[in-house]
Amino acid sequence: MSLHRIHGGLAAAALPHAGEPAAVRPCPLPRRLYLPLTETDGGPLYCRVSPGQQVRRGEALAHAADALATILPAPTSGCIVAIQDHALARSDGSLAPHLVLEPDGRDEPLLLPPMADWAQADPQQLRRRLAEAGVIGLGGAGFATAQKLARPVSTLILNGAECEPYISCDQALLQERAADVVAGAGLLARIAGARQIIIALQDRMLAAADALRAALVNVPGITLAQVPTVYPQGGERQLIEVLCGREVPAGSWPVDIGIAVQNVATAAAAWRAVALGEAMTTRLISLAGRGVVSGGVFEVRIGATIATLIEAAGGYAPDAARLVLGGPLMGISLPHDEVALTRTSNAILVLAAAELRPPAPEQACIRCGDCATACPVRLQPQELLRLLRADDAEGAADLGLAECIECGCCAFVCPAQIPLVDIYRQAKTAQAIARTARTRADQARERYRARGQRLAREQAEKVARVAARRDALAQEQAAANLPTPATADAAPVPAARMDKSAVLAAIARGKAKRTNANGPRAGAPQSPGETS
Repeated sequence: MSLHRIHGGLAAAALPHAGEPAAVRPCPLPRRLYLPLTETDGGPLYCRVSPGQQVRRGEALAHAADALATILPAPTSGCIVAIQDHALARSDGSLAPHLVLEPDGRDEPLLLPPMADWAQADPQQLRRRLAEAGVIGLGGAGFATAQKLARPVSTLILNGAECEPYISCDQALLQERAADVVAGAGLLARIAGARQIIIALQDRMLAAADALRAALVNVPGITLAQVPTVYPQGGERQLIEVLCGREVPAGSWPVDIGIAVQNVATAAAAWRAVALGEAMTTRLISLAGRGVVSGGVFEVRIGATIATLIEAAGGYAPDAARLVLGGPLMGISLPHDEVALTRTSNAILVLAAAELRPPAPEQACIRCGDCATACPVRLQPQELLRLLRADDAEGAADLGLAECIECGCCAFVCPAQIPLVDIYRQAKTAQAIARTARTRADQARERYRARGQRLAREQAEKVARVAARRDALAQEQAAANLPTPATADAAPVPAARMDKSAVLAAIARGKAKRTNANGPRAGAPQSPGETS
């Protein structure tokens, strides 16, 4: 098939790879596993277990808030010993609640019923199975796979093109388990209704390409595409542009143009979940850099700490200088190695001092345009920088700040050593926080308005009930035909009683007038930012 070119990128960024990765190595089961009760986007996971409970491998520990409630499965059998704060994979070392699982060493599984007839199964049933097995995207973003396949598409792309240097877990998977990937491709195409299937990998992955060709011998309808090794060509939108010659419009998703992109590891995990009933409890992780004694690709239990992985690789080298989660361009520097590896962790990089880029003082932007030339999204990084440093967040948003994929190409080529990606990332975070605050304020305001309407409705109903009772009493008195005094000697007629419904209605009108004149009355719930 004919390939297209992406704008910008870095051709030299893939050079650190040296040859084919060695065989996948198992990582020993640690003494404890730490499972964060948060989703990739920061949303909460809803816990299903409690401390002291025994669980089996694959059993649901928590579930997400998506429509199919994708679960967090237990990585092994053992006991939930605590729910406690533990470090997240963030540069600031922030904490969040984690489930702490102490393995019992038996690794007793809780399998789902295998679906041997998945080729004839209803797509909705297959999506439900993926959610029950905890299958999420393993390419980095971690979207729930069942949700991502909810809309039909015409083309399915399996992404095996590693997005960053040093990362080789997908390459190792294709070399050793190509048959699982091919079977998973057919399964995901069945769910999404795709008629065209493309498996993409970089042209340097020679052994992986040979393994895929062997697995595809008796499987028609799947195209193998080898794309040039240009960073960040493994990105979802860039890969679509290379293979299909189409751009995903700003603010849209690939499914909006009839294309779904899934990682090759996601396809393998999906097939095992459906055909074998296995929940996703492990993943392949690359460990690279001169700062570790023996790097490679390891199969690691979800929830193991980075320290466990480093120990399995022989420990740190004497000149280890920096610990990075991810690759060298988009990765996150970590303050320590007691961070739990999650389903979205694909690489750990331990850099030696000699591998670090020498620090240089930041200089003023000379507007050379190198950043714009390198940007694969066709943004104007120098203009974004100017607007953000002028505190014009709205102008930066209008110029496409949200479309930045934080690939780091602009910062890599900047001769002024300006940390462009850090600046953009901070601005995007601030905008996200502001959006969340506005959403919460709108929700609080709507709740207050709904409460006022409910109270007015209840008051009106109460007035109506009192009026109805008054009318019923009047009718009863009329039916009894009570005598009316006709002479002066008759007993005096009692003074007419005050109309209760009229009093209640008057009170309600008074309250409404005071509310309109003075705003929310004291003690009433107020939205964020309002003061009494």
